Amino acid sequence: MQRMTALFSAALLTAGLMAAQAHAQDAAQDPAADPQQPPQAAAPAQDFSDDQLQQFADASQDIAVISQEYTERLHAAEDEQTQQEVRMEANDKMVEVVEDSGLDVDTFNAIGHAIQQDPELMQRVQQMAEQS
Repeated sequence: MQRMTALFSAALLTAGLMAAQAHAQDAAQDPAADPQQPPQAAAPAQDFSDDQLQQFADASQDIAVISQEYTERLHAAEDEQTQQEVRMEANDKMVEVVEDSGLDVDTFNAIGHAIQQDPELMQRVQQMAEQS
């Protein structure tokens, strides 16, 4: 369950990252972003290969689409049970996208957290996403 929440949170972050490229105001007002996330310990700077960063950028674009679709469905859900089902379905699709990209979920999440801490890394990933 914690792994699902971490991926879903990273996906929402990623969706915000990708949306920021085109719609900075919309990304800033993303109601799906969860400000109640548990605080993450500052991860030591990790060296991710260019291939891993490209895989992250590619997967992030697909995840942004999934996240947007499921965020709309989540807001339309009428009860907690339906919301949980929507979250689980979204998570399954996002895990599939990450694994199809060649990354494992933990690496994807680690890159997602690293770009939160490192504006230069974030810019690098954004450039990779624009070029793909």
